[in-house]
Amino acid sequence: MLWKDNKITVWLAVAIIAGGVLFYIGFKTGASWAPQAVSPTATSTELDADFSIFWDAVNTAKGKYFDIKNIKDQDLVYGAVKGMLGALGDPYSTFFPPSDADKFTQDLNGVFGGVGMEIGVKKNQLVVIAPLKGNPAEAAGIKAGDAILEINGTSTIDMDAESAVKLIRGDVDTNVKLKIFRDGWKEAKDFSIKRAIVQVPTLDWEMKDGNIAYVQLYSFNGSASSLFYNMALSSLFQGAKGMVLDLRNDPGGFLDVAVNIAGWFLNRGDAVVREDFHSGAQSILRANGPSAFVNLPIVVLVNGGSASASEILAGALQDIRKAKLVGEKTFGKGSVQEINSLKDGSSLKISIAQWLTPNGRQINKKGIVPDIEVKFPDDGIINKKDPQLDKALEIIKQEMAK
Repeated sequence: MLWKDNKITVWLAVAIIAGGVLFYIGFKTGASWAPQAVSPTATSTELDADFSIFWDAVNTAKGKYFDIKNIKDQDLVYGAVKGMLGALGDPYSTFFPPSDADKFTQDLNGVFGGVGMEIGVKKNQLVVIAPLKGNPAEAAGIKAGDAILEINGTSTIDMDAESAVKLIRGDVDTNVKLKIFRDGWKEAKDFSIKRAIVQVPTLDWEMKDGNIAYVQLYSFNGSASSLFYNMALSSLFQGAKGMVLDLRNDPGGFLDVAVNIAGWFLNRGDAVVREDFHSGAQSILRANGPSAFVNLPIVVLVNGGSASASEILAGALQDIRKAKLVGEKTFGKGSVQEINSLKDGSSLKISIAQWLTPNGRQINKKGIVPDIEVKFPDDGIINKKDPQLDKALEIIKQEMAK
């Protein structure tokens, strides 16, 4: 979930339900290390299509719909705009009527009751990107990749993430009922989850046997850079000789935080991520140090809940450092959204670019494939089994021995 503040330009990945919905804001523009992003060129507003069909449809609806007296003309326009964006086939390009646009703005600073999970749309299905550690969804047994079929009895067919957010959030200590289907199940199951004020965790770390720093990064939020800095100093003082960086179920956060953290592992000037605009223009965001871990062996843990900023960092380490990625294929959220405010208070969120790894690999919809695939067992949490971490520790010890 990434935003870029440049005039009224805003970068967004997926909607997050953390106390209802929490959006991380802010790519710092004008940074001396970053090249100037190239804006896509303006496109013609003319349509190479028979627009009279639209008016024929409007006339038919107004002339024949049995309850047209209760439908405002402006709502017909809003519906047409929603349909136009739907034709793009992009779940991240959406339209907000004025009331929803205002609520969307309030969400940026508001605190709501939620269940603590990030959701998105994948292959036209509403899915859980990642449950957040220590929150109601995780406690209820929700997992990354779970398909959400119903919310309080309402089908999620053709439902976008923003609409789902409205249904899932609510008053603290009230319940939301989700019908969930998971790969391997014969039928869907109902989950009743009590809403709470959700706190987004950031970072935990410990020193494993053999002087291996095990770092769990849960979010690229505003405090992640400083917490990573503190961890880095402590681990270096304690003699860390290798690191396992755990990005599993990390749905993302600030873009500049991903670039900042990458700077600990890459040389100054190394590419971290490419932004590929529809015009063909590209901008490259580069590492700016401190490069303290540039020679430290590292293994990265990823899964289907690793999205957005997590995929940017994992892809950079895989491309530039040849770091081994262990776990499961990442989510595949690699497009850039821009919010455009319209004159009546409504707004358009539309994908204007996609992220590529330093070597030019596409992230969006494809995700990043780990070097070593290890499935997490269904009973892993209950029985405290973590074969993915075990494999990562095995590999880092081999790397350290070279």
